Amino acid sequence: MIMDKKQICVIGGGRWGENHIRSLQQMGCLGGIMETNPGRLEELLTRYPVRGFTELTAAIDAGFDGYTVAVPASMHYEIAHQLLSHGKHVMVEKPMTLSAKTSMELIELSQKNNARLMVGHVLLFHPAIRKIKELIESGKIGKLYYLYSTRLNLGTVRTEENVFWSFAPHDISVLDYFVGHPAIRIEAKGSRFLQKDVYDYTLTQLSYPDNIQAHIFVSWLHPFKEQRLVVIGSHGMISFDDSSPEKEIKFYDKHIEFNNGEPVKVEKPTEIIDYERKQPLAEELRYFVDHLDGEIEIANGQSGYEVVKILEQAQQLLDAGDNINRNPDSHRDAE
Repeated sequence: MIMDKKQICVIGGGRWGENHIRSLQQMGCLGGIMETNPGRLEELLTRYPVRGFTELTAAIDAGFDGYTVAVPASMHYEIAHQLLSHGKHVMVEKPMTLSAKTSMELIELSQKNNARLMVGHVLLFHPAIRKIKELIESGKIGKLYYLYSTRLNLGTVRTEENVFWSFAPHDISVLDYFVGHPAIRIEAKGSRFLQKDVYDYTLTQLSYPDNIQAHIFVSWLHPFKEQRLVVIGSHGMISFDDSSPEKEIKFYDKHIEFNNGEPVKVEKPTEIIDYERKQPLAEELRYFVDHLDGEIEIANGQSGYEVVKILEQAQQLLDAGDNINRNPDSHRDAE
């Protein structure tokens, strides 16, 4: 007997929401679309002939197997809360919510109502990221020393959120995934050039257990696009630039050894690591569908909460640093 495929309703018909819609349709799992703009909903339904809704309550009452939430971040908490309150399985896009407090509320609500909760950290389903995780766990680079990521481009500049909130959730989720633990210490600096209260570039330092270090550099004021990830270990190094045409994982067989107390560079030819080329969003949605009746381990609510907590702490540090800069003599008052 062939079981019917799970039916998913997509909440939000914007640009990224339509990516959800298209991927789920290709999987045979698109059950419905909820979009508050009637004109936009009609346009989508002409291309994707499924059930359409302009109100969330009607989409909930339809009783789909799961729901994905692809709306502006300011609406994530309210919509996910309603869905989870009705015991519905939910995948909410990143960032999970706009505060650690509300993110934890969603986790507790999902546990209370036995509803699956997943966060759309799509890079955790990028085949290259999964391959690098495999290489780290296999010991190919030896002991993990430090990692860094850069996410740079000219635009798209936001007016409602700074560059760290806009770009860095991807990188935080990947670094936590590679290390296998959330950061235990954070430092953050940044600058604002275009708008009074919106940071255009930030540099954030993260410390993990076992003296593993990482940093994230994000900017939307940059002359070229770069989405680079570098991983350094005791016996080798890995780089991956998702913005390059080749999208190659490179393994640098090089490290430092000590000979009679003197550091010596050991360097062998660079190796290109092969990996299966698949669409990350399709892999993410497939994982969500496949785990509706089981446990979500990758990009679950807890990992989403940890990312929001770092975002929140970084914002507090940026704001605190800004206050110090505005009052350069304020520290003397404590002397």
